[in-house]
Amino acid sequence: QVQLVESGGGLVQTGGSLRLSCAASGSVVRLNTMSWYRQAPGEQRALVAEITSNGSTNYADSVKGRFTISRDNAKNTVYLQMNSLKPEDTAAYYCAATGRYWLTTTRTRDFDYWGQGTQVTVSS
Repeated sequence: QVQLVESGGGLVQTGGSLRLSCAASGSVVRLNTMSWYRQAPGEQRALVAEITSNGSTNYADSVKGRFTISRDNAKNTVYLQMNSLKPEDTAAYYCAATGRYWLTTTRTRDFDYWGQGTQVTVSS
């Protein structure tokens, strides 16, 4: 099994910065695309940014130029650096990852997991 644990959320003023981290632990064989999503109350969960195993990135238009996604493959960790935060960035942020894990000592299986979420609140 694989667990995704997010950290780094909190309360920040408009214009401030936060850095989210998401570490994958367990029987990881490899991690493919790692992503950050967010969900505000009453809204659907939406993609914020994603990064492939070779470092290609994709961002939602609303965060381009303000947020940066990166990963440390040695630590099985993905980061989201959020700068120039706005009140509309307030949401629960979720990490997601696809990859492969050891089902047994000789067998592997693909996975597609979510973290438990971390709250980001931007005050005006």
